[in-house]
Amino acid sequence: MNNAYLDLISLVERLHRQFLEVIKLELDGMSIRDINNVQAVMLFNIGDEEMTVGELTLRGCYLGSNVTYNVKAMVEQGYLSQQRSVHDRRSVHVRLTEKGKQLRDGLMAVHSRHVNMLPHAAVTADDLQTAEITLRHLDGFWSHGRLDVTLGNGGLTRYPLGGGLQDASQQATGMADTGAPLCSGAGVLEC
Repeated sequence: MNNAYLDLISLVERLHRQFLEVIKLELDGMSIRDINNVQAVMLFNIGDEEMTVGELTLRGCYLGSNVTYNVKAMVEQGYLSQQRSVHDRRSVHVRLTEKGKQLRDGLMAVHSRHVNMLPHAAVTADDLQTAEITLRHLDGFWSHGRLDVTLGNGGLTRYPLGGGLQDASQQATGMADTGAPLCSGAGVLEC
């Protein structure tokens, strides 16, 4: 199980890089040179919505990229428009321009073409559904910031991810050695 877990983590990262390379090749095929692959994926994820840069960051998987920089570049190239929030002047809302919508539509056609090619790669709808379920389980596991373990006596122990294991007395009392509750600032989102 340990090797399968580590192999899956490595595979997810590799698939993400390969997907970005495919998008780069598709952009080249459309003779689009004023936007990069990461920016194109961001643009695609915005879709018809208006959102803040913070919301865009939370929704996407933009490893190694600076979202603010990429948004600024897409505004300069005419793919996005931006407007300061009337309620919070620190917040900037972005939406696709007509040029951005045209590229988004082109990317939709690319994804549709890829979906139609999947049966030739022996990938079925059931395969995709199983993979999605597994990846969503991992997403939930990692995003909750804790690991729940059912003990032999039926009790539940919570180990914060990224932290050390709590001893039984701390778990039983719900207090750290300092007397502070375990869930305050310890990376555990639910108690």
